[in-house]
Amino acid sequence: MAKTEGKLVANNKKAYHDYFILENYEAGIVLHGTEVKSLRQGACSIKEAFVRIDDGEMFIYGMHISPYEKGNIFNKDPLRVRKLLLHKKEINKIFGKMKEKGNTLVPLKVYFKGSLVKVEVGLAKGKKLYDKRNDIAKKDQKREAEREFKGRITGV
Repeated sequence: MAKTEGKLVANNKKAYHDYFILENYEAGIVLHGTEVKSLRQGACSIKEAFVRIDDGEMFIYGMHISPYEKGNIFNKDPLRVRKLLLHKKEINKIFGKMKEKGNTLVPLKVYFKGSLVKVEVGLAKGKKLYDKRNDIAKKDQKREAEREFKGRITGV
């Protein structure tokens, strides 16, 4: 039985604005039962989150999963550090690339793949202010071009 692409829980749009994404990796995440139930309701934020590698293991910091409303004593701390699951070879490869100046790891998406919760982690390089301005200008040009094209088609 093939696992299909599931529901998107959280997306980190800020990461695409602040960083150039060089490579993407899919990682599993260690969660407790009430956290999974809360994720199914879409109660997750990764805007302020970041990823670190400590002793050959990958951890995500600052990921906020709201407490499950019916979880009472079984709820965990919403901002606790969570372990990401990747093969040792992949972690070592990423760690080697992170040692280069300016590279960092940022979470991009949290989603369900079948019944499993996955986190898409991106190897990223920080953008300068002028890079951000260029991106905004390109986005505005594209939006204007689409508006003109749509106007020509509809005859407005």
